[in-house]
Amino acid sequence: MRSFVLPLLILGLAGCGATAPLKPAAGKSLPVAPYGTEVKPSAETLLKPTPQAAPERSVELRKRSEERLQDPFDLPPSDDQKQP
Repeated sequence: MRSFVLPLLILGLAGCGATAPLKPAAGKSLPVAPYGTEVKPSAETLLKPTPQAAPERSVELRKRSEERLQDPFDLPPSDDQKQP
């Protein structure tokens, strides 16, 4: 039984590496061209995330420790809330 498991596992892993160009499923087509353009986007173009979907990091990481600034919204709980 074990002698069959290893070849099946290797065969299954070999199939994972197969890549082919993206194309629509049989009988389907890519979406129509967006309004105002005449060129239909390719599958790769449609799968590329927009800058809004995957924004770039815009903050610089701190390289050394610094004192924290006072947070004006870090307030203690108020006394007017009664607990049961």
